[in-house]
Amino acid sequence: MKKSIYLSLFFLSVLLTSCGDTTVVENIPDGSVDTPPISGYFKKRVLIEDYTGTWCGNCTRVAHAIDEVKAQSDKVVTVAIHNGNDPYHFEGIAPLKNLILPDSPLALPVSRLNRMIVWTFPEPTNTQEAIDLTGNNSGMGIAMNSTIENGMVNLDVNIKFALNYSNLKLVVYLLEDHLVYMQRNYTTYYDNVNPIPAYEHNHVLRAAMTDILGDPITENTTAGSSITKSFSIPVPANVANPANINFVAFLVGEDNVAINSRAAEANEAQDFEENP
Repeated sequence: MKKSIYLSLFFLSVLLTSCGDTTVVENIPDGSVDTPPISGYFKKRVLIEDYTGTWCGNCTRVAHAIDEVKAQSDKVVTVAIHNGNDPYHFEGIAPLKNLILPDSPLALPVSRLNRMIVWTFPEPTNTQEAIDLTGNNSGMGIAMNSTIENGMVNLDVNIKFALNYSNLKLVVYLLEDHLVYMQRNYTTYYDNVNPIPAYEHNHVLRAAMTDILGDPITENTTAGSSITKSFSIPVPANVANPANINFVAFLVGEDNVAINSRAAEANEAQDFEENP
């Protein structure tokens, strides 16, 4: 009897002395594409950054792959970053090129998933790589609200956290849709036409509203917190039609990999895509 009492007291003392060193481990859900939604987490989207050009005849291969991914999933955010002798050339492309290809030239076509992940060639047969990066349980959600009036673009990017994060950066893009211009096509896609005389270019990057590599988030980013980042800029001079402006916002970690992303139309008021 005494022995059992002594053992009980021993285990109790171990428990009491170890409580101060207890580590709380977050119950992080499986982020894979097929995991059912868990309450309090957010829809998880994949970001596809497509480095392209109207002069690039092989770039239609990636464009076709993006069309295929979008046909299979509604959790896709796309950005077309034009480069070279192109009416939509993005002047600020150098930091992105140096990030994804620091020791190589930017020989188009080039595409990246969630900013840093190489999309395996040939992309149209590897659409599952992009879809596998989507899911139902991201630890952060994004919602945007914007107005475009009197030549000004006003945008609020709201961010809500279901998990603890640190060392985040926010990237916000201003894009333009419905830009009609010739597209070279050296592939069999798009009916094997070359050039495509009136190709519609969408999600074309026109301006970065943050640093293109991201603005550091200095506010509280612990689970349960929310923050808002507000932007106000004149409509960029390179925008052909302000009615066709749209936005993309995403957050990256220390490794520059996008954790979650979202697209928004102009003058749209979004709610968080939070699981009930």
